[in-house]
Order: sequence, then structure tokens, then C-alpha cells
Amino acid sequence: MGSPLGQFYLEWLDHLHLTANQLLSSTTKPLPSPDHLPLLISRFLMQYFDYYRVRSLAADHDIVSLLSTPWCTPLERSLHWIGSWRPTMVFHLVYTESSILFESHIIDILRGYRTGDLGDLSPSQLRMVSDLQCETVREENEINDELGEWQEAGACDLLLTISGVTDVQVFRLAEAVKKADELRLKTVRRVVELLTPRQAAEFLVSVAEMEFGARGLGMKYSQLSATSA
Repeated sequence: MGSPLGQFYLEWLDHLHLTANQLLSSTTKPLPSPDHLPLLISRFLMQYFDYYRVRSLAADHDIVSLLSTPWCTPLERSLHWIGSWRPTMVFHLVYTESSILFESHIIDILRGYRTGDLGDLSPSQLRMVSDLQCETVREENEINDELGEWQEAGACDLLLTISGVTDVQVFRLAEAVKKADELRLKTVRRVVELLTPRQAAEFLVSVAEMEFGARGLGMKYSQLSATSA
């Protein structure tokens, strides 16, 4: 937990939490101006990208910590793919949130009213989201293929054996981690581009809640384990 990246991560989560709360509030209250919501979305994305820019720099200096993420709980790490969340997880967020909102407004939608939220995705939006999901799956698989012998052993074995590999192999691993982070960011950005500002705000709140939810549950389970030990 004492690493600079770990401290940055915790501070980043706090700032992201504040911006996510502002986004959530903006979807339920009148906006002070038409530009207010797009500005909040831009602020959220800038904060989100900041963490992964720092990770990219860290990949060149401490790839073991970046992959093992000692600042995260065991539950968080169990959900990781190459040091963080799997890019295709965002599509599950879109579909889940869309289904929940659709069911809550189904009477209005059947009557022809447009709710304008994630439950009101158009057929063309759904098609584009599906196409992007297929593209993201392909890119995930390509990164897995690039890892080659690293991925065959699994992340745990990798961390145990990395001290015995060459500088070239460590460089290749760092580049694979950077590509994974770039794919995470690109996926979030492109989903936002397919949505209206209100839909994008709801989507980004769900992305933030994915981070907070895993963190909160992980802390809870860790405390219970420590108490029962």
C-alpha cells in the first residue's frame, strides 16, 4: 500500500468518486446550462485517463507492482485482467444498466414516450455497441496472443518467475500492459461517443461504481477475514 502508485490510486478514487456523484446528480436535477453535463463528462474522462497515464509511466519502472497491484484487495485482484479490469466488462455495464432502466420505464416506452436514458438506446446505438464489443473482444485476444508464454503460465506464475527473464522480455511484457490499458481507455471513450450526454453520464457513473463496488466489497471481505482469523 506504501507505493507511490498505490497512494495515487487511492487519491484518484476519491476524486473520481466526487465527479461521479456530480454526474449522478446531473441526471436527476435541472442543469444550470446546456454545457454543464458535457463538461462533467470531459472532467470524468480526464480524471479516468490520468490514472492510466501514470500506470503507463510505471510500467517502465516497476512492472511487478503494476501487475500484482498490492494496493488492491484480493477480491479486486481476482477480477483483474493484466493488472486491471477487462475492457469487455464495460459492455456488461451498458447492457445491465440499459435493461434495468428499460424495465423501470417500460410502460412509458410502450406508450411512445422517450426517456432519453440508457434504457432508451436506439436500434442503431445497440448495433454500434455490439459491433464495438466484437472489435474489443478481438483486440483483447490479440493482446493475449502477444503475451504468449507469459499468459500460458498465468499471472501468479509470471510474478514468481519475472526476476529470471531478460530485459527484452520484461520490455515486451510492459508493452503488453500498456496496450491493455490503452484498450481499456479506448473502449470507455468509444462507448461514450456512441451515447447521448445523459446516457454517457449514466454509463460513466456505472463505470465508477464498478471501481468503487469492487473496492468496497474487497475491503469488507478483507476485514471479515482478519476478524475471523
